[in-house]
Order: sequence, then C-alpha cells, then structure tokens
Amino acid sequence: MSDVYVLGVDMIKFGRFPDRTVPDLGAEAALLALDDAGLTIDKMEAFYCGNLGQANAMVGQRILQEIGQTGIPVVNCSNACATGATAFREAWTSIKAGLYDVVLAVGVEQMGTGLLGGSGGGAGIPKEGLLGSGTMPAVFAEAGMEHSRQYGTTFEQFAKISVKNHHHSTMNPKARYQIETPLDEVMNAEMISYPNTKLMCSVNVDGAAAAVLVSEKKAKELGMGRSVRVKASILTSDPYQERDLVMPDVNSCTRKAAKEAYEMAGLGAEDIDLVELHDCFATAEMLHYENLGLCEDGEAGRLIDEGEVELGGRVPVNVSGGLLSKGHPLGATGIANIYEVCTHLRGEAGERQVEGAKIGLTHVIGLGSACGIHILEKA
Repeated sequence: MSDVYVLGVDMIKFGRFPDRTVPDLGAEAALLALDDAGLTIDKMEAFYCGNLGQANAMVGQRILQEIGQTGIPVVNCSNACATGATAFREAWTSIKAGLYDVVLAVGVEQMGTGLLGGSGGGAGIPKEGLLGSGTMPAVFAEAGMEHSRQYGTTFEQFAKISVKNHHHSTMNPKARYQIETPLDEVMNAEMISYPNTKLMCSVNVDGAAAAVLVSEKKAKELGMGRSVRVKASILTSDPYQERDLVMPDVNSCTRKAAKEAYEMAGLGAEDIDLVELHDCFATAEMLHYENLGLCEDGEAGRLIDEGEVELGGRVPVNVSGGLLSKGHPLGATGIANIYEVCTHLRGEAGERQVEGAKIGLTHVIGLGSACGIHILEKA
C-alpha cells in the first residue's frame, strides 16, 4: 500500500464570523490548502468534509458550489470533536486503499455560545442534576479531580497549563486570542467548574482547516520538498469494560488509540518532537500527557512544573495555543492540529518553531466516544 503524504494544508484565522456561512468558511480553507499544494479543485479525485452543527446540510457539496463542482464523490462526516480528524482519516484511507491519488479533506464549524453537553433527553431518570452534570466543563472537572485524588495534582498545576498555552498563542497569528494570562489571573478568573476557571476552558469559535492528501507516486511527481508523511492514522472508540458509568471515561479510547498509533508508526512516545492534543479544558491536557505516554501515570504534574511541555522543553505541547487560546471549532479542530504540526515539520512556524522537529503527533477526542490520533513525519 502506498504511503500517504500531506501536500498542502492550511487554516483560516479562528474567530467569530456571524455574517459568513459554514460553506463560505470551508471554501476559504479549501482554497488555502489547494494554493499551498499548488493545485486546483479540478485535480481532486474525492472530497471528505467534517462538520458537526450542520451535519444534515451536505456541507461538502455546498463548499464545492463555492469553489467548483467537478462531479467527484463527496463524503460528509460527523464524529463529535473528532470530526475533522475523521474526515482526514477517511481521505487517508481512500488513498491507502488505492482508490485515489489526490484527495481533499476539510473540517469546518460555526459555534454558538455557552456550555456544551447536558442531559441528552430520552426516557428514564436523567443523570443531570442527580448524579452530577453532563456539561463538558463538569465532566472534565470531575476527571481532573479524580486525577488529583489519585496523584495529588494541584489547582496550580492545572492552571499552569492555561498559562503555557496562552503564552504559546501570542506567537500564533491564526489563534483566536493572542494574550498572556499570568498564573494569578488564571487562578482568580471566574470559576466554571472546579478546578477549571474560565481561562482554563476552550474557546468557542468559528473556524475551518483543510488538507490535500496524495499518494507517494503523486508526491514524487509533484515534488516532495514540503510534503509530510502520515506515519499513522488511528480512530478508536471506547472498549467495553466494567466501570462506574456515572463518571464518563475520558481516558480509555485515547490510550487505545495511542498504543495503536505508535505500533503503526513503528515509534514510541519518546520519538515524538511535538504534540497538538485535545486541551478542551486544562484538566484534559493534564490527563492526556499520561494517556499519550508522554510520561508515566502520576507524572503529569511534574511535566508542567518542570517546563517539559513548553516551547523549548523536551516535548512541546500545544505550541499553537491549543484549544484554550487558538479556539475549538469542533469540526475543524482535528485538521487544524494537523496544520500546526505540519507547519513545524516544514520549518515554517516562525517564532514558535520547535527546532529540529521531525515527528509530530495530533490528538482529538470526542466524548461519547471517538479518538483520532495522527503521527506525522518530515519527509
């Protein structure tokens, strides 16, 4: 089977665009990625589009109405916060299968305001208000407090993650916010769900990102200079296990995906030079240090205390600013993470460049459950 390469990749600056439509945002990202690849829409053989909020609106076809309808197959997918990564993986799979040589993947979302999650409706006694809360801040706060119970992780250690990611964002012109947030400001911000304050919660924004994937044959034909090899593409869901269903499991599918991704790539966590992971909340990032094997269980607090996950550290995490500062448009995040890692592997990240980066990992998790992990290598 052919290796698969990212030939072109880009994203729009995340923000709020009330006067624009979802297809318009997706079209802009698609054109940026096509320009980056030096190709036009008529060269694409298939199109995979990820979007959550308008999942029934055939967003992929509506994007092509903006940039050129060429009769190619269009697949629309929705997979919670793993939506963009799923679209990318479907594009990867189609090339791996030998169906196509050049494929476009787009992730796009327009977000509302307020909390995500809650009681899902349906019959029976609702868990919401009786056994806790189904809102995402509460779910990940609960998971963070369980980590604290097991390992003594402190409020200050969680808050340091937000300080780090907001600092990184000041070097990313495509991030929604580019502001420093000192530790006391993070810890004294409005409490949303302990230990996550408002500055420790991801930002609801509008956004889009896109990638052009090609086979090895096509990459060699078009030029390998800026191509990035996809070493692993994994999508998992939760395995069955006997556990307390009152508290959602935010760890298992990531651990399963990480194990499979390292095996597919023939690498270990020690080989990774940078990571863009799913920091929907500061507590989530802390958990995923361990879930991705960046450290042993119980060592995550030490990683943030000792600066190992900062730019310049052993394995920089979320140098883009992460979801906490760059923003989290659900359907776009998976491909936006891939854009960030590819930018570093190409040596084009400017002042936030991870020096000598050769291998990067991207991670997203959609609670419910879906986890997408990609390992990317400088070609």
